[in-house]
Amino acid sequence: MSTILEGLLAQAEAQGAARVTLQAVIEEAAEAGAARALARLGLTDDHAGADIGELRQLVQGWRDVKKSALKSLVGWAVRSAVALLLVGIAFKLGLVEGGRP
Repeated sequence: MSTILEGLLAQAEAQGAARVTLQAVIEEAAEAGAARALARLGLTDDHAGADIGELRQLVQGWRDVKKSALKSLVGWAVRSAVALLLVGIAFKLGLVEGGRP
């Protein structure tokens, strides 16, 4: 329980309220708030759990695609740099003639 909630409980107890009653009120309010939040998100039906599971799979798939695309991009950049370096070395060593007249 948070320190703010503990402070409020202590304050109510000091005014004569029973701790058990206060905790029951807090639990009911928390459940009502959670139910209201789920209703606002449209997650109150029997398929809500499956929907969340599908969303998690979709997000994980998107992360995998981004990771794979980044790896591919870095791989192509490294291969291109190495290829340019090898072409430059070939010209320097005279293995390939330049197009200069």
